[in-house]
Amino acid sequence: MDQDQAVAEAVSAVGQTVPDFSAAMTGEQTFNLPDYKGKKIVLYFYPKDNTPGCTTEGLQFRDLYPEFQAANAEIVGVSRDSLRSHENFKAKLELPFPLISDSEETLCNLFNVMKIKNMYGKKVRGIERSTFVIDEAGTLVKEWRGVKVPGHIDDVLEFVKALA
Repeated sequence: MDQDQAVAEAVSAVGQTVPDFSAAMTGEQTFNLPDYKGKKIVLYFYPKDNTPGCTTEGLQFRDLYPEFQAANAEIVGVSRDSLRSHENFKAKLELPFPLISDSEETLCNLFNVMKIKNMYGKKVRGIERSTFVIDEAGTLVKEWRGVKVPGHIDDVLEFVKALA
């Protein structure tokens, strides 16, 4: 097992501390995990900007954003799309939260979300829709993998509120 696999396995275990990381995000900003200490983070990984499921997911997080904020939680979306694509997607959907561009798959590997999927009968490597909740101390407290969008955002909000 190489070091990257060890880190991915460690961070994908609920109850583990998430290693500090930085990543480029929309608004010409850099996401630094330590900057969010004292807040819950809902980190959601999605396959691709401007696709039906990812658009629906983004809109539902947007619509419930004030409730997440009231529960002391920040939402951050992650995909392999470019920052330019993210900026357009964010503007089009009027998303009030940042999107991280992970074109190098650093976070995808850290959270072990890259999977081989069937797309129209072809095997393709892509992001498995997944959501992670990191608590105020930086501990991974919940994960959802292989997410189906309907009802998911409500489940995440319910969990985040219960942490309060």
